[in-house]
Order: sequence, then C-alpha cells, then structure tokens
Amino acid sequence: MGLRARSSLRFLLRHPLQLLLLVLGVALGVAVVVSIDLAIGSSRAAFRASAETVSGRTTHQIRGGATGLPDSVVALLRIQGGLRAVAPVVEGTVATPLLPGRALTLLGIDPFSEAPVRPFLGEGSGLDLTALLSTPGGVLLAAGTAAEAGVSTGDSLPLLLGGTRVMGTVVGLLDPADELSRRGIRDVVVMDVGIAQEFLGEEGRLGRVDLVLAAGSQGVEELARVEALLPPGTRVEPVGTRTATLEGMTRAFDLNLTALSLLALVFGMFLIYNTMTFSVVQRRRLLGTLRALGVTRGELVRGILLEAAVLGAVGAALGVGLGVVLGQGLVGLVTRTINDLYFVVAVEGVEIPRAVLLKGFAMGLGATLLAAIPPAWEATSATPRSALTRSTVEDRVRTLVPRAAWGGAALLLLGGGMLLIPTRSIAVAFTALFAILLGMALATPAATVLLMGALRPLLARWAGILGSMAARGVVTALSRTAPAMAALVVAVSVTVGLGVMIASFRSTVVRWLDATLQADVYISPPSVVSNRAEGTLPEGLELRYVDVPGVAGVSTYRGREFTTPAYGVTRLVALGLDPRGEASLQFLEGDRSTAFLRFRAGGGVFISEPFAFRHQLSVGDTVRLPTEGGIGGSR
Repeated sequence: MGLRARSSLRFLLRHPLQLLLLVLGVALGVAVVVSIDLAIGSSRAAFRASAETVSGRTTHQIRGGATGLPDSVVALLRIQGGLRAVAPVVEGTVATPLLPGRALTLLGIDPFSEAPVRPFLGEGSGLDLTALLSTPGGVLLAAGTAAEAGVSTGDSLPLLLGGTRVMGTVVGLLDPADELSRRGIRDVVVMDVGIAQEFLGEEGRLGRVDLVLAAGSQGVEELARVEALLPPGTRVEPVGTRTATLEGMTRAFDLNLTALSLLALVFGMFLIYNTMTFSVVQRRRLLGTLRALGVTRGELVRGILLEAAVLGAVGAALGVGLGVVLGQGLVGLVTRTINDLYFVVAVEGVEIPRAVLLKGFAMGLGATLLAAIPPAWEATSATPRSALTRSTVEDRVRTLVPRAAWGGAALLLLGGGMLLIPTRSIAVAFTALFAILLGMALATPAATVLLMGALRPLLARWAGILGSMAARGVVTALSRTAPAMAALVVAVSVTVGLGVMIASFRSTVVRWLDATLQADVYISPPSVVSNRAEGTLPEGLELRYVDVPGVAGVSTYRGREFTTPAYGVTRLVALGLDPRGEASLQFLEGDRSTAFLRFRAGGGVFISEPFAFRHQLSVGDTVRLPTEGGIGGSR
C-alpha cells in the first residue's frame, strides 16, 4: 500500500463519524430512489400481468359507452360475422369477508366460449367449466387465493358488492403452470356471465367482448366485418389499448414520486459534497506535504476520487439493500393510492429487477464522484507551499462567490421564466423548479456574506466580541459553511413548499366538502374501493323518504366509468338534484341560472374543471360521448 493510500486510510479510521455521515448520505439518497422505483415498477408489473393473463389470446376487444354492450352483439358476430373465438365478458370489483381489505376482480364468462381465448380456462387447465352453470353461485378461484381465504373445492365463498351479498360455491381452483399467469389471476374470481350480470346489476348488458382474430390479411378482413356489424356507440380496439390508457392515468403520479426521489438524491449530494470538502480541508496540510514529497497532482486526484468511489460504492450498496426493504412497505402505500384514485391492482410482492438495482447503485456512485470532483480539484490545483496555508482556500472561495451568485441569479431567472411559459408540460415545470432550487443554492454564499455583514454590528452590540467573531467566522470559513447553508436553504425551501402545497390541497378539499356535502344524511352501498361506489341502491328507494317527516328534499346520484377514444377514461354522473342541492355546484364560467335551466331540461351537461383543462373545453363547446344510438353530443 502506497504512502498516499495509507494516509487516507489512517485519516478515515480516525474520523469514524465523518465516514459514517458520508456513507449514510449516499445510502439514504439511493434508498429513496430504489424504493420508489421498486414500488412503481411492482404495481405496474402486477397490473400488466393481470391484464395479459385475463386477456389471454385476445387480439381485439369490443367496448360500448356508458351503458355497456347489448347481449345481442355476441350472436350477431357468430351468426352474421362467422366468428368462433367470441367471448362475452362482464367485470366488476367485489370483496369477500374471508380476505378483509382486499379487492377482487369478478370475471363473468361464458363457459362454452372460453377455450380459444383464455388458456388458464382452456382444455389444458383440467377444469370443468360447466360446473359454473350446474352449481348455484359456482365460482373459480386461484389456488393461492383459496388457500389464503381458507377455502377449497366445494366450500362456500361469500362475495360482497355494494349492499348485495352473494354466497358463491368454489367449483374449481385455477392453478396455471407458469408463474406469470399465477400472479395474473391472484385476485380474479370467475363466474358465469349470466349470474355475474345479475349480481352486478347489468342484466342484458356486457362489459366487453373479447375476440381472437386471425393474423395477416384474413385478420384485416375479419376486423372490417366486425366493424360493419357493430351497433352505433360501440367500438373495436386492439387488446393493449385500454391497458395503455389506464397506465397512462398514473403517469403524473409516478413522475411526482420519481421527482421527489431525485430530490432526495440531490440532498444527499449536498451532504456528500460538504463531507468530502471538509475531509479535504482537514487534510490540506497533509496533501501539501505529500506534494512536497513528490506525489503528483494526478496521483492525488486519482487517490481522492478512488477514496470517494470506494465510499460511494459502499454507501450505494447499503442504499440498494435499504431501498429493497423500504420498497416492501412503500409498495402497499402506492398500491392503495392507485386503487383509490385510478384502478384496482393487486400486488403480491415487490418485483426486484436487476436494472433498478444497477440504476440505484450507479446513481449513488455517480453522485458521490460528482460531489468529490470540486474538492479534489481544489486540493491539487494549489502549489505545495500554498496548500500548507489555509488562507489560500478561503481566498479562492471568496473569488468564486460573485460568480456563483451571478450563476444562481441566471438560473433563478431561467426557472421563473420557464414557469411563465403557457404550457402543460410536467417536464418543463419540474425543470424550472430544479433550476430555481439550484439557483437558490448557488446564490446562498453571496446572501450569507451580505447577511453576516448586516448582522455583525448587531451581534457585536448584543453579544460583544463573541458575537462579532461568530459573524466573521461564518464568512472567513465560507468553504465549509457555504455548502452546509446551501443544503439547509434547499431543504427548508422544499419543506416549506411541500407544506404550503399540502395545506392548499387540504383547504381546497375542505372548501369543496363544505360546498358539496349539503345534505344531512347520505345513503349509499358500501364500496370496495374508496373513491367510487360499486353497485346500486334498490330502484325507487328515494321515494320512500320524500314524505317522511323532517325530510325537506331528496337528491339522487348515479355514476358510471367508461373509456372513450376522445377523452380516455371518463366518469359520467347523472344527478337528480333537489333545488337546495343545486347550491353545492360552483361555476367558474357561464351563467348559473341559464346553465341550470338547460341542465334540468336535459339540454346540457356540466364538466369538471380538470376535465375542461385536460381537453381544452369551455362553455358552449360540445362533449361527444358514445351512446346506443351513436356518438351523442351535448353542450
């Protein structure tokens, strides 16, 4: 081991807390990045596996609008279209008290149509699908899920949808040979389509029809024949279209989490830079002595960077391991948010792709090396004689302060200008915010010098010579105090910014609830997923309360979620508002009285502010939605 390597090792062993701080800074930054990547990737992989398994060999899907598809579509495609691989499907989200807190996907299928479409229900599965018809409430359940629920073939399985309870009977267990299919059907309950329609309140309606079309020119001919036979208001789309649409809904959510994880890595870089700078400053006399003994600048730079690389590698490795542990807990929170806001997904475990681990390790190592380059260059750029003097370091730092301040001002102007650009790009917004944060960090040393100059007379008056020395010491040791204060400024600004944002969201929600929840009593079926009601109340239930003493008015609500080519996933809400309930609606545009006159007459619709913003709509524009009679429009 060379002289320089021995001196570095001896220094690190004599300063264990400083060594721990550097490794911890790398590890925490990497852990946050890796854990968020694992949580996002696991939820996406689980959703994709479920979608691919349930779709099976399906090449195209037929979907309707808000009212779904009529049963007659299946017979039309088989008789007039000459197609054989036609599988009607009804889907819904249900729960069972045997698996509390867990959402299950109810898949209603035609037992006689599944063989060419879904391999896990085909001949190779060894299942008798006719048992779904011969057994009242017969259901198929994944073998792993059945074991978790403590049921087996022949046992009862209670299913809950809203206020409806159905007692199913397990007639078979799904146990595909490949692991992907097993994960994909983990939370799937298969039922006969007719029973599922009755259970879901969709008598005579289908959620979709799965098709397996031939490849090549024959498939093109079959697709054209299908499109010609479809009734108005329906559409046929490739099997991956809806999956891509649903995944796109979470893109902004994933981007926010990723940006926060990268911000944590930026904080780690400040910590690493400050620790490496302090380490180099402490050894400045030693480094000057080594230079005087014949050690070249290149050898010192390589030595310092090698030291940083070793410590960065250790910290990154610890961060990757910690990130996997954090990902185990974070995936549950991410999945719950996706279930509440977007769509139902069940994650069996954390997916740990090698690429994510390598990415986290590379980011930690790269961040450490980047943070170590400035102090390494500064330590070796001075002559051996000047390296033995502390003052030269501070002189050089003071000359850099104005340049850093001008650079920070430029970044602040750039970031502020980008925020003023009339664009909806999230990438532009995040770039602007990071530019502002970096600009604040670069401007901090100059602001510190000015602040200490202003405070020095006051501190001298209040604390005497000690106060004056404290203010002067901050400026004279700027090489050490500036990075720490910059990191503190960024951390505090981000904390305050997030606090203001969260408080704004909370106050907005409170105001929205105060304006929306005008009624005293709400009656709704219990929901498996928190943000949307599953199932319906008995027809005419509201009429029972109209004449009840003390009831001044009754309003009704019915919502339906579907996908349209123009607007993507859309929620259509039908409201029967009592005049007093109309006060809960607040308008950004349009005359209130005129709008309600058209609304009550069925000649207009209300759209939410996010819907209007996303699709660039305003008062007077037409919203086109698929109906049984074709594409209907309303203003």
